[in-house]
Amino acid sequence: MKKNMGNTDKIIRLIIAAIIGVLHYTGLIPGTLGLVLLVLAAVFAITSFINFCPLYLPFGLNTCSIKDKE
Repeated sequence: MKKNMGNTDKIIRLIIAAIIGVLHYTGLIPGTLGLVLLVLAAVFAITSFINFCPLYLPFGLNTCSIKDKE
């Protein structure tokens, strides 16, 4: 897998995942919506850690700068 996520993209995804986790934990997003958002947050966190987003491939997106690819 080639990297296709830049540092800014990873940071934004991790921040969103953390916010969703905190909102669910505090009960502000309960029920089915909360579980769906937790799954989305988990996907955001996993893709951030592996530096690869499969949804970018069909669209030809790449937020990784040249120096990040090394």
